[in-house]
Amino acid sequence: MVKRRWAISVLLIGSLLGLAGCNEKVATKKPDHGKEKVTESQKQPVQKPQEQPQKEEEKKPVVVKVMDPNTKSIVKTFLPEELGYASNPDSYKQEIEQWAKDLARGTDKTVGYDQRMVLDKIDTNGQIIKGKPLIILDEAELVNRVMTASAMGGDVELPITITASGYKPEDTAHLKEVVVGSFTTYFNSGVVGRSKNIELSAMAINNVIVGTGDIFSFNTTVGPSDAAHGYQPAKEIVNKKMVMGIGGGICQTSSTLFNAVDQVGVSYVEKHHHSLSVGYVPQGRDATVSYGGPDFRFKNTTGVPFLIKTIYAKGKVTVEIRTSAAYQSLIKK
Repeated sequence: MVKRRWAISVLLIGSLLGLAGCNEKVATKKPDHGKEKVTESQKQPVQKPQEQPQKEEEKKPVVVKVMDPNTKSIVKTFLPEELGYASNPDSYKQEIEQWAKDLARGTDKTVGYDQRMVLDKIDTNGQIIKGKPLIILDEAELVNRVMTASAMGGDVELPITITASGYKPEDTAHLKEVVVGSFTTYFNSGVVGRSKNIELSAMAINNVIVGTGDIFSFNTTVGPSDAAHGYQPAKEIVNKKMVMGIGGGICQTSSTLFNAVDQVGVSYVEKHHHSLSVGYVPQGRDATVSYGGPDFRFKNTTGVPFLIKTIYAKGKVTVEIRTSAAYQSLIKK
């Protein structure tokens, strides 16, 4: 009986020791697992975003580009700050104004955008010889556009106006129908050079169509009165003296035209008197011209298109202003 109790005691003690051994193994594994997690996190540390140094943005210069609306080319580039837009705006504006003036009117070395109208003509076969439109660059508007763009920069288009002659092609065949103004002057046909000059200039303005609102320029229409164009030496008035010069006599043509067109409602753009009295028109009724100098210009404000017709004969020249029968009652005088 005692042996059985001892055997049971030994078994109980052995079982307890076995359980203790199992618990030790489990307890040992838990810390190992925790160590693995810590090790893994140490291998892959959390990356913090690096702070990038902020770079100050470079200030771009203000640029103004002036463009030709027809060719799309750059005519001029301005850097307003360098030209004193902020520091001296008045001086800057004056510089822009002078540039706009030179661009429009031209200089000794450059041709300006402004171009006088070359009026259409009717040839001997009744066909139209095309001239050129009136081209005007608006200087004041250009200055305003550049000044506005100078604050922030940008592109500026040239404010160009192109005006064609103010008549309808279907009017051409009828403009010879009615004479509404006419004037004749006389000269000595024995003075060959002067007679030839009157003839050439009279033929140059013959059959010119002056549309509504058109501006006629004698110098532009006739062109250079030099030897290369057939003009001959003849006496002319220069600084209150009669001197020999190529083209003398063309002022008789321009004066005859003035007295004819003055019978209808035109307005005068440019007209000059001679420094001496001339014998072919009454005093004060002359219109002196010189290519590259004084010009005779008028604007057709009659309300209808008309035709300039010249008739050259021995010792006399006549200028007629004609229009269609349909326009006769409408023309302003």
